[in-house]
Amino acid sequence: MTVRPLTRLNDEEKMFQDAALAFAREQVAPLAHEMDEKQQLDRGLIDACFDLGFMAIEVPEQYGGAGGSFFDAILIIESLARVDASLAVFVDVQNTLVLNALLRWATDAQKERYLPRMAKDLVGAYALSEASSGSDAFALKTTATDKGDHWVLNGSKLWITNGKEAGLYIVMANVDPSKGYRGITAFIVEKGFEGFSVGKKEDKLGIRASSTTELVFDECIVPKENVLGQVGKGYKVAIETLNEGRIGIGAQMIGIAQGAFDYAMSYMRERKQFGQRIADFQGMQFQYADLATEIEAARLLVYNAARLKDAGQPFLKEAAMAKLYSSIVAEKAASKAVEFLGGVGFTKEYPVEKFFRDAKIGQIYEGTSNMQRMTIAKQLLDAAGG
Repeated sequence: MTVRPLTRLNDEEKMFQDAALAFAREQVAPLAHEMDEKQQLDRGLIDACFDLGFMAIEVPEQYGGAGGSFFDAILIIESLARVDASLAVFVDVQNTLVLNALLRWATDAQKERYLPRMAKDLVGAYALSEASSGSDAFALKTTATDKGDHWVLNGSKLWITNGKEAGLYIVMANVDPSKGYRGITAFIVEKGFEGFSVGKKEDKLGIRASSTTELVFDECIVPKENVLGQVGKGYKVAIETLNEGRIGIGAQMIGIAQGAFDYAMSYMRERKQFGQRIADFQGMQFQYADLATEIEAARLLVYNAARLKDAGQPFLKEAAMAKLYSSIVAEKAASKAVEFLGGVGFTKEYPVEKFFRDAKIGQIYEGTSNMQRMTIAKQLLDAAGG
């Protein structure tokens, strides 16, 4: 029996990866520094992501999507992050959060209305976090009131990725706060709905071209047919979607790690000190050998979680492990890359300082590292009988 390693790709997967890498290196790389400085994604790159099918990877072809797998999405996110993490998370949120939720929970009518647009030019965002509900996600304060023929949403959301570019938002609000998390309901909100507005855009350390914004709901009118899933079951939509989203963040992190590592290796093969290449010093070789091993281990965790998801098998623990470890490795790899380049690594003239800034978010969003540890520990205790 031939065993295919988790990192060995089939022909179709390799095609997705090659297309994303070529796009990243040829079109994204020349604009990455400028986008970081301007804190804004290039409109042409956004359009190109739609044209290439990157924005609707799992959407069936009948709706205009690529008809690919979740694993395909992971490969594309990783490839883009090897050049620019901001564009990678833009694509990530669209696929692993917004479209995943719609594909699983939307009615046929909702799919007919929104999926073709999301495959063509409609950007999505996922709105759960609030000022009082970060890790404690279900402490949210945004409310939804039943007005008979429509819902009215009041409250605000913070730290919403794609907030500026999006035209569609999956919003969590509580229809009955007395029921706690059992009152949480998911709504599909369009940017043009009355009472909805996009607020402050955050000025961030890393992934600066990715918009992170506040959303404001002031007597926002949402049609009855825009409930996603069942009323009072929004917590299920949130939990199950975020479990998949963590694999996407893991892909982003291994992309950052590999991108930083590749650039540092290229520099060390060319740069000479004391009559020899930096890469030839044994002290350096031990460091980058260890780093390459850790990146590969992180990649195996991410790919394993993605393949389990595609196979319909449990992946909660594996997704948490993948996000936890890949975010640690990304920060370490980017930090080491700065050191490997020496003084120039500390300047904005070289991309490794951007990799370093971009890596930090991996241990924070879509579930902090400590939240991942809690999830892993619970799974291990449950498996051992409590």
